[in-house]
Amino acid sequence: MTFRGQQQVALRGLVQERSHVYVELTKPRITAMVLLTVCVGYAIAPHATTSPFALLHVLVGAALACSGAGALNQLMERRADSEMDRTRFRPLPAHRVTPASAFAVGVTLALGGVAYLAATTNLLTAGVSATTLAGYLFCYTPLKRTTPHSTLVGAIPGALPPVMGWTAAANHIDLGATVLFAILFVWQIPHFLAIGRLYRNDYQRGGFPMLAVIDREGKVTGHQMVVYSMMLVPISLLLVPLGLAGTFYFACALAAGLAYLTAATRAAKDTGDTSARKLLLTSVLHLPILLGALLIERIFS
Repeated sequence: MTFRGQQQVALRGLVQERSHVYVELTKPRITAMVLLTVCVGYAIAPHATTSPFALLHVLVGAALACSGAGALNQLMERRADSEMDRTRFRPLPAHRVTPASAFAVGVTLALGGVAYLAATTNLLTAGVSATTLAGYLFCYTPLKRTTPHSTLVGAIPGALPPVMGWTAAANHIDLGATVLFAILFVWQIPHFLAIGRLYRNDYQRGGFPMLAVIDREGKVTGHQMVVYSMMLVPISLLLVPLGLAGTFYFACALAAGLAYLTAATRAAKDTGDTSARKLLLTSVLHLPILLGALLIERIFS
C-alpha cells in the first residue's frame, strides 16, 4: 500500500471512530425506544393530517431532539459519570470528546429538532418536544443530585414522546393521549427503581440520592415497585374501552402487566440483586410487548 493509501485508511478510521463517539454521546438506545413510542402515539391517534410524510417528519424531529437531550445530559453529569463504574467509559468522562464539542452537538440537535417539528409538523408537537427537553434537562437532571423524588419528575418528560406522535397526527391532545402518557409514566417507576437497586453503590459514589441509596432496607422501594406496577395493569387496559385497542392488545397488556406485577412483588420481598435484575428484564420486555401489540392491531385492522 502506498503512503497516500495508508493516509486515506488512517483518515477513514479516525472519522469512523469520531462518528462512533458522537453516536454514543446521543444515547442511541434511549432514542430508539423513544421513537417506538412516538410511532405508537401516531398510529392510534385520529388523523387530522393528510401528509404522507407526517410520520417521517415527527420521527426525524423527535430523534434530533432526543439525541440532543442525551448529549446535554451527559455533559451536565460528566463529573458524576466519572465516579461510577457503569458510566465512567462514556465519551466525556473518558475524554474522548471535549465538553465544548458535546455542548455544540447537544444544543444543535436539541434546538434543531424542535425547529424541525415546528416547520414540518405543527407548533403543538414542537411545544411538547420543547417541554420534554426542558423537563429532562432543567428539572430532572439537576434534581437527581438533590432528591430521591427526581424519578417521579423525570418520568414526566419520559412519558411525553407518545404524546408527540399523537399531536403530530391529530394536532390536539385528548383522553387517548393522556392515557398513553399515563402508561409510560407509571411503567417507568418500577423500571428505574430496579436500576437504582442494582446500581445503588454506584449512585452513592456519584452523589445521587436515589431512593434505593437512602432506603437501604428496601421497604419503601419495594412498596413503590408494587404500587406502580399494580396501577399499570388497569391504566394500560383503558385503551380498550376508549376504542383505541382491541382484544389482542387486551390479552397482551393483561399478561404483560401481571408478569410485571409478579416480578415487582418478588423484588419487594427479596431486596437482592437477582430479583431486581429480573424486574428490570421484565420491564424491558413489557413495554415493547405493549407497544408492539398496539402497532400490530393497527396494521392488521
